[in-house]
Amino acid sequence: MDIIFIDSFRVETLIGIYPRERIVPQPVVMDLKIGHSTATAGASDDIHDTIDYAEVVKRLRTVLAEKHFLLLEKLAEFVATMLLEDFGAQWVQVSVAKLGMMPGVARVGVVIERSA
Repeated sequence: MDIIFIDSFRVETLIGIYPRERIVPQPVVMDLKIGHSTATAGASDDIHDTIDYAEVVKRLRTVLAEKHFLLLEKLAEFVATMLLEDFGAQWVQVSVAKLGMMPGVARVGVVIERSA
């Protein structure tokens, strides 16, 4: 399987269970691996024959600016489902991390894998 990847994608969203986290957007960092055959696009050189990573980033920025998630797990599931259902991915790995949440810890997060 071919993999399209988007690494260290920073986006702001409302994420968390504490009162402050419900009103102040926080940055999260995502690494996305998107399983999708690139053979047709490799032959045609046409963006319509693959998953347009610019569209993925644009959609995520737009949608996540409007949503609120309590847990990173829910955010990761939301992203995975969007990639599978809306972009036609066959398989995804989604890593989502919050930055500087605890003293001495650079980031905390979750990694999930899902298939169509």
